[in-house]
Amino acid sequence: MKGIKYLAAASMVAAAVVFMSASDSSISQSGDTTVVNTTLIGKNIRGFKGQTPVKIFIKDNKVVKVEALDNKETPKFFNRAKAVLAEFSGKSVSKADKMKVDGVSGATYSSKALIENVQTGLKYYKEQAKK
Repeated sequence: MKGIKYLAAASMVAAAVVFMSASDSSISQSGDTTVVNTTLIGKNIRGFKGQTPVKIFIKDNKVVKVEALDNKETPKFFNRAKAVLAEFSGKSVSKADKMKVDGVSGATYSSKALIENVQTGLKYYKEQAKK
């Protein structure tokens, strides 16, 4: 009976660690730069062929850069869509979060998904900053 209690307790601890590490992996520090990864928090945001996660680099409450992560989008169109990411660079988090960025013609699904991922990541960053 004791063994079962210990096993159950160990399982609960392991599950908590897995849950915590999954949620913690969405935001990290790299020196004085905060990095938001939308792989988990934007998992339901879809481009033409699937998920289009990004990494957002934030320093002094400004977006330094945004990088597209691995995805299944068609490279020819996705490379055009990535142009929208540059729109966010140099903007304050509050301004970037509210920006109305147009999608790229011919790569509409991908560019809209990238924009939504950036906005989701910035909102997540602001929520975490309040804690």
